[in-house]
Amino acid sequence: MSPYERYKCRLRGEPVDRVPNFDIMMVHAVHYVRRPLSAYYQDYRVLCEANRVVQEVFDLDIVQAISDPYREAADFGAEIRFPYDGLPICERPLLGDPDRLKDLRPPDPWQGRRMSDRLQAVRRFRRLVGGEVPIMGWVEGALAEAADLRGVLGLMTDLYDRPEWVGELLEMCTEVAIKFSLAQIECGADIIGLGDAIASQIGPEAYRQFALPYEQRIFEAIRQAGGVGRLHICGDTTLLLDDMANSGAEIIDLDWMVDLAHAASVTGDRAALCGNFDPVAVMLQGTPDQVTRATLRCLEQGGPRCFSGAGCEIPDGTPSENLLAQSAALGEAGTGE
Repeated sequence: MSPYERYKCRLRGEPVDRVPNFDIMMVHAVHYVRRPLSAYYQDYRVLCEANRVVQEVFDLDIVQAISDPYREAADFGAEIRFPYDGLPICERPLLGDPDRLKDLRPPDPWQGRRMSDRLQAVRRFRRLVGGEVPIMGWVEGALAEAADLRGVLGLMTDLYDRPEWVGELLEMCTEVAIKFSLAQIECGADIIGLGDAIASQIGPEAYRQFALPYEQRIFEAIRQAGGVGRLHICGDTTLLLDDMANSGAEIIDLDWMVDLAHAASVTGDRAALCGNFDPVAVMLQGTPDQVTRATLRCLEQGGPRCFSGAGCEIPDGTPSENLLAQSAALGEAGTGE
């Protein structure tokens, strides 16, 4: 089976030759091809090269236009600095003063420098592997984007002090996320990942007010456009599992802190789970044998439609033999049933 066929069949619950490998690779990928991070973040050609190489070498079943959380924020007008070989830095929150919201204008994905660069990446992937390997685009969830624009501390306070103001900001962020998602689908993305990491820092009631309704609208727009939504919330989301399964995402990533068997029992057939062994203790610091055992354990616990993957991004410097051990384990396990 091709990676694309494998992914589509697994998502439908149909037989596959092996469980798809949906590891997320960013920093490790660009360093694997010996390029600096600043190039990966700002030049779609470098992003595509890095993803394509690791996809082939480590037998991944996906290529990904994921990079950093500041694509939308930069095109809103936030000042982002790119160290030569370091993570991007937001110099100051664009909405440090909440009164600036009235002057904020949503960026056009086709015109924004950083958002259009991601569109170029998706187009290039479509030319290179379209129909053979699933292509994943990416957007920030409304709450995550609000945190990028306002600052995490400011936004956490705002949830209590000015919830109506937060609602206005979330509406704008949702509008941008939907337009950006649809633009990526138009360019050839099969899957749209939605990162909402900040959501793991709030409780279920706040999640249902400030995150879930906006995720639902974004995922519904993705679905109607023919795409598949993948929800990614870093951290311990145990208390949010039932709500996450109601988000409309067809694939839900789970970080290593979440009990995968419990998650499968809570979410049922509402979504396919992806994960979730520890990317640091197992993949970065463990042995190939530990990776093999962790991979197989996740297949046993994740349900009949689960995808294989570490709980979050594959760390920089991960030994190649560990990545290859995951691939070998999936091949030997076959369907994972």
